Amino acid sequence: MDKDIVSIIRDVSEGKMQVDEAVLALKMQPFEDIDFARVDLHRKLRQGAAEVIYGAGKSAEQIEAIVSTLINNGQTPVLITRIDKDKAGSLGKVIDIEYHEEARIAIAGSIPEPSGKGKILVATGGTSDIPVAEEAALTAEVLGNEVVRLYDVGVAGLHRLLFHLDEIMEANVIIAIAGMEGALASVIGGLADCPVIAVPTSVGYGASFEGLSALLSMLNSCAAGVSVVNIDNGFGAGYMASLINHK
Repeated sequence: MDKDIVSIIRDVSEGKMQVDEAVLALKMQPFEDIDFARVDLHRKLRQGAAEVIYGAGKSAEQIEAIVSTLINNGQTPVLITRIDKDKAGSLGKVIDIEYHEEARIAIAGSIPEPSGKGKILVATGGTSDIPVAEEAALTAEVLGNEVVRLYDVGVAGLHRLLFHLDEIMEANVIIAIAGMEGALASVIGGLADCPVIAVPTSVGYGASFEGLSALLSMLNSCAAGVSVVNIDNGFGAGYMASLINHK
């Protein structure tokens, strides 16, 4: 059960909230229509996290209106993914945000203290995979997780990964991010005793087919316990890892 619902029920049982106030909190308008978007105001209550804004394809003005609506309704922190530097610059003039250019992520509001059960380890095959990794790591942090970053530990130099066996064994969830042939996920899957979320990236030469090669390799992993998200989908991996880490 979502912690916000539990909190409301507890407040009623302890006399801190009246029954009619609790009913109002649970019945509040499920979304707000702002003409070009219907902002989901029940998502945090329903799923534990506020609506995430996909920045690509939206104007800075549209993003500002959606962020303002979420903030005004207590839906913080607000995560904006795939937002470029120019849009983030325009948004930052009217709303206090923290922009991470490498990950193309903007955050309005404070990152919460970790509430997950353990650590989420984010590992990359190479340095070129870091933008996707940072999208995953920041997503997980915004959702209340402690994140350990382990970058450039691909199979071309396997000793680099094996040097960090302690971190691998201590993780509650691992996100393995790699392009080229995508072998990192299988290697980590064969070492770890926790769920591994594989993220294929579009990093690689011609025959990598913009990440398709890594995607197919990860889908065909011989290591048990490896699941796969879409190409370059760091956000999806970070979100799924957070769900696992909070169960």
